[in-house]
Amino acid sequence: MNRTFAPAAAPLRGTVHVPGDKSLSHRAVLFSAMAEGVTRLVGVLDSADVRSTIAAVSALGAHVDLAEQADGSLAGSVQGWGEFGPHAPGAPLDCGNSGTTARLLLGVLAGWPIEVTLRGDESLSRRPMGRVTDPLSRMGATFQAAENTTLPITVRGSDSLSAIEYRSPVASAQVKSAVLLAGLRAHGRTTVVEPALSRDHTERLLPAFGVGVDARPEELTASVAGPAVPMAPDEIAVPRDPSSAAFMVVAGLLVVGSEVVLPGVSLNETRTGFLRVLGRMGARIEVVPWPEAGSERVGELIALHTPTISATTVTADEVPSLIDEIPVLALAATAAHGQTRFEGIAELKVKESDRLTAIVDGLSALGADVESDGETLVVRGPAALGGAVLESLGDHRLAMTWAVAGLAAQQPVTVEGFEAVNVSYPRFAEDLAALQMPQA
Repeated sequence: MNRTFAPAAAPLRGTVHVPGDKSLSHRAVLFSAMAEGVTRLVGVLDSADVRSTIAAVSALGAHVDLAEQADGSLAGSVQGWGEFGPHAPGAPLDCGNSGTTARLLLGVLAGWPIEVTLRGDESLSRRPMGRVTDPLSRMGATFQAAENTTLPITVRGSDSLSAIEYRSPVASAQVKSAVLLAGLRAHGRTTVVEPALSRDHTERLLPAFGVGVDARPEELTASVAGPAVPMAPDEIAVPRDPSSAAFMVVAGLLVVGSEVVLPGVSLNETRTGFLRVLGRMGARIEVVPWPEAGSERVGELIALHTPTISATTVTADEVPSLIDEIPVLALAATAAHGQTRFEGIAELKVKESDRLTAIVDGLSALGADVESDGETLVVRGPAALGGAVLESLGDHRLAMTWAVAGLAAQQPVTVEGFEAVNVSYPRFAEDLAALQMPQA
């Protein structure tokens, strides 16, 4: 589906309730499926990716009863498999486009004596899984996969996993989570050491299910002791997604006269690197903290049009906290005075698409001055953006970035394959349009 976004004819004004956090929604559903008893969930993101996790845990024996709510979220209950564990499904589990579904499931299944095959769509089947299967193999699970360790993968779990200390070569919440989840079934203390701090939703959420986690962010480590007792059910409210909010924030900054209010957004520090970067650039963003929602900080973001912003350097250490926001941050950088550098971003080449190449090609087509050497992205501004026809490459982050570019450009931008937004923000175009409607 192609969709065209014309330059905004009026300021963007109003309140947008962005969807529930995707990372937390995956974990809330998965941990509920692992628990003994019934967990109540509210605010779960209803998207293609989260639906993949719901379908997978259902096929493994959990009973999921989540219904769509008036705000588009999912709420209801999950009856977990508890101490009996997941059962082998009658067919391969389809993870769709969701790397989180595939990688976290590999960690969960590693600790049970069943055989399960995971598959995905064309995009997911190109993404590397060896970064997860390598440490899980050291723990005692076995895997059958293509030579390049991509999906489809068959995992043969074991009920006698060995605990390990794993020094991950990449800062990845998916890798860390997979190893920790396997560690819940291993004998001894399992520790993950990262080169930089990645998202910590797993460490924050597991204690709500009765699992002790020794998280030491200052040492870049997280540990669990196993075998753990069956996880306990809980009531979980999922806050709204800061990654989805980032696209609305940048739209507000770039469109003249705008004021966009985003309530109930997760302010987890491992997810809000984009706010710190935009703050350095001089963007007018107000952050209003709310009382904590469970283990997560939550608040309201108010993004105001900022006529002049300055270039900055995003260092490699910052990248894990804003990896999903780099496309829209690069778009914001086209309005900044000077040279903005994004360092240590090779990971972008193995996301839902080769995002790094796509950013360079897309921004260049819009008339921006941008280049990359494969590790670093450089954007020189300010640039007057023109129109273009840009392909999403099946990548939701690119589809949303090009949509925002259309509002800020001098000519329309057509996004090919815009339906990719269904992965994380199905109502994105409608919410953007609502911000352009006259306020009562």
